[in-house]
Amino acid sequence: DIVLMKSDLLDAVTAVKLSKAVIKNIKENLFWAFFYNSVGIPLAAGVFYTALGWSLRPMFGAAAMSLSSVCVVTNALRLKFFKVEHGKKTAKGYDTNNDQVIKDEADNKKQIVIKGMTCSHCTSAVEKALKEVDGVEVEKVDLDAKSAYITLDKPVEDKILKDVIKNAGYKVVKIK
Repeated sequence: DIVLMKSDLLDAVTAVKLSKAVIKNIKENLFWAFFYNSVGIPLAAGVFYTALGWSLRPMFGAAAMSLSSVCVVTNALRLKFFKVEHGKKTAKGYDTNNDQVIKDEADNKKQIVIKGMTCSHCTSAVEKALKEVDGVEVEKVDLDAKSAYITLDKPVEDKILKDVIKNAGYKVVKIK
């Protein structure tokens, strides 16, 4: 069972991938602990002394057990650096359609200067029209500046933006 702390369903995917990484880490730790103990315990017990003359002094055995614990804990701490990439992180979340990647942060922020906005109803109409365009997040529609400030989650042609605003009843002066 998991509990999502934010309203991002991709956190469920992250939880599943993290749990798989944890299971893999547990198996690695068990393998190395089994290997180490299958060699170390008989050596410390003197099993190899009669055949090969090998023995392990108790002081070195204690140090080796401590080193084994340090290795297991260090291996487990690698999970601290666990990260899952779901696609390009955007202001709205993740863009999993990586057909085109926005190359520069400046490329995805635009100011659209609009002619004909005279009231708050006009700004609402422009904002609504822009929000209907896939990949556009409206940051602000400013009546005083006669501009709309948007962020693009994916590439959108200026012509599409102009057409949407024109269909809302306004004219685009320029797009910066």
